[in-house]
Amino acid sequence: MVIKILHVVLLASVKYFFTLPYAMIIGLEYEQAVLSVLTGGIGGFLFFYYLSKPLIRGFNSAFPFLCRLAPVSLKTRCQKFFKPNRINRKVKIFTRKNRLLARFKRAYGFWGIIITTPLFLTIPLGAFLAGKYYSNRKHLVLYMILSIVGWGVVLSGIIHLFPGVFLD
Repeated sequence: MVIKILHVVLLASVKYFFTLPYAMIIGLEYEQAVLSVLTGGIGGFLFFYYLSKPLIRGFNSAFPFLCRLAPVSLKTRCQKFFKPNRINRKVKIFTRKNRLLARFKRAYGFWGIIITTPLFLTIPLGAFLAGKYYSNRKHLVLYMILSIVGWGVVLSGIIHLFPGVFLD
């Protein structure tokens, strides 16, 4: 039983939405399943949120070294990125990933990340986006925990409405 609970906690720390039905399917008691999912979701967010800050700083400091190790075809891109006059000219180079993140941030913003992280985004991606773009917000962690708990209540309500689907 402890292995099942630990498995549910670890799964909820990464992909929250599917974990409560999964916990019911593998045979956990309802209370154990809900507590495991909430513990995994909140613990996963806190872990990835506080881990993302040093990772971003480390990547930014290691990027010049990684450019030196890059193949010749990529070195021209790295050299363009680190030209001294780049600081003076405020030109932003958009990649496909940057456009996607900027579009998501502009369209949905802070509350979009808070609300969609447990449901559609994964917990690590939501924690990374929240830490990268909104880490200066005062109650970010509290709002994300409330969102995780709120979606847990909604999912457990759905399981109560349709118990035959998950308990058979």
